[in-house]
Amino acid sequence: MYRKKLMRILIVGCGDVGLRAARLLAGHARVYGLIRSPQRRDELRAAGIIPVFGDLDDRASLRRLAGLADAVLHFAPPPAEGESDPRTRRLLAAIGRAGSLSQLVYISTSGVYGDCAGEVVAETRPARPNNTRAKRRADAEAQLRAFGRRGTRVSLLRAPGIYAQDRMPAERVRKALPAIISADDVHTNHIHADDLARLAIAALFRGRSNRLYNAVDDSGLKMGDWFDVVADHLGLPRPPRLPREQVIAAVTPAMRTFLTESRRLSNHRIKQELRFRLRYPTVREGLRG
Repeated sequence: MYRKKLMRILIVGCGDVGLRAARLLAGHARVYGLIRSPQRRDELRAAGIIPVFGDLDDRASLRRLAGLADAVLHFAPPPAEGESDPRTRRLLAAIGRAGSLSQLVYISTSGVYGDCAGEVVAETRPARPNNTRAKRRADAEAQLRAFGRRGTRVSLLRAPGIYAQDRMPAERVRKALPAIISADDVHTNHIHADDLARLAIAALFRGRSNRLYNAVDDSGLKMGDWFDVVADHLGLPRPPRLPREQVIAAVTPAMRTFLTESRRLSNHRIKQELRFRLRYPTVREGLRG
């Protein structure tokens, strides 16, 4: 009897979202996962992933990727320093050799938009990254779009704050760290890790070539309201509110970037083009789930 050949999908960046995507693909595709450490081999196999050893910081270790897969889910972050992403450059050099790759989906960050002063942001808005973390992601996007012009259908998902039951600012809320008063607060955006994994798969099969997608739910909260939702979920007091200047002066530089950029992402494109239905339309539903 003729058996249909399974699509071969390589996941680069087998973290939380990568493992969730792999579990969704189990039985529908032959899934490979790039890992650096043999210690993760059993974890990947339990998720239905065939481990492939390689290091995005070591070009020679990536040679085996050429021709391995029909499609790639690229979830790996850039390095922690600099304004470019050499890891994506090495990956593309490796997978591009055979010329057989049909699709690639990359999870970027909505931080590439920079501060939008609370305006509604569609994918047509130019990227204006304000910090090195976002600049590295913008560099990766530029590399991937150039790669997409060579024949591979590339879809870029710009994700905001990714959350789930086991990934929320619980410790911050437990410490009763202050949030910004509503009048001064920034707009923030979210996507449940399950929905982001599902969205990456939707883009893999329905995404348009060299297309940007805001990977965001319907929550539309300000930052302090998000902390309130987490506090309510944990049965803890809501954080106190202080003026912006006092809160920003007391946080880490990394957190400061989140508290000084305000935007409201539009998710019209994922709903219309990818025909995507959110399992968790708001963070309240996501934390209950």
